[in-house]
Amino acid sequence: MRDNSYDRTIERNYLQKWRFLIPEYEAVKAGRSDTFRRVGDFYRHHGTCSQTFRKYYNRYLRSGAEADLLPQRRGPKWRERREPEGIEAEIVACRHRGMNRYEIHAALRERRDTLPSPSTIYRVLKRYQLNRRTPAMREEKRRIIKDKLGELGHVDLHQLPRDMFLAPPSSSAYIVSLLDSCSRLAWAEVITSKKALPVMFRTLKMINTLNVTYGLVFAEILSDNGSEFASRNHPEEHPFEAMLLELGIKHRYTRPYRPQTNGKVERFWRTLDDDVIDGATFDSLDHFANELFEYLVYYNNHRPHQALGGQTPKDFALAKTQAIQSAN
Repeated sequence: MRDNSYDRTIERNYLQKWRFLIPEYEAVKAGRSDTFRRVGDFYRHHGTCSQTFRKYYNRYLRSGAEADLLPQRRGPKWRERREPEGIEAEIVACRHRGMNRYEIHAALRERRDTLPSPSTIYRVLKRYQLNRRTPAMREEKRRIIKDKLGELGHVDLHQLPRDMFLAPPSSSAYIVSLLDSCSRLAWAEVITSKKALPVMFRTLKMINTLNVTYGLVFAEILSDNGSEFASRNHPEEHPFEAMLLELGIKHRYTRPYRPQTNGKVERFWRTLDDDVIDGATFDSLDHFANELFEYLVYYNNHRPHQALGGQTPKDFALAKTQAIQSAN
């Protein structure tokens, strides 16, 4: 019996057909064909459909190899339908962090070459009875957890009550604060105007203070959408936005009417009210500014922080820095 395993007649016929069709197709596309006026006439005459022809033609254009004009062997479909090993555990872990199926798909894309579609992710969640988010998942998603010093800073403005001064200032007084999300290191400055330019200068001073004193270098800063911080349309013309652009710091924004997004600095305001402002009276704005300076030194260097396991922000930041240096 004759062995046809190495007979290349069918392959030669395929290639010969394509060598004839491709120049004729390109001539029709360029309007130089005397036989066909439209590409549809070309397809019908040669008994092919546009999808099949363009699949092989585009594959050939990308590689330039005639081997791509031949039908390619396709493996069993059941192998393609199998989920990558260990993917379900990653999907479940992402779900417990409050992500939906599209966010899980985006997160897996950063770590894997092969990944399931959002609909497959949903079927996995349904199999584990996680297709509906629990309140705990929603709360976990709202939390912003940063593991690196300076990875995210929270900035906000807080108005001071006038009845805390024996000699109130002529205009409203505010505090602008900057807090590191990882270590809770914080600094604050008193300000008498909430316009963008003075807020920018005070924020720049706080960035420099935290950098010189504690070595913090911010990569991102989160603020609300107030006019003193944000200008979505023309950021390069806004003092605060332009300052962050110049320093190479990414500006992130909270959800409108959702102060919980900036919850860490909001919690700092509560601590400041409890420890310094409530029940106290100050001679003047300068008197309060001096008290605020002394409190910030105490807050960063000596006050234990519950979220840091009883460590002070300074000690926590120092331990983080030493751990990074030892790992390198």
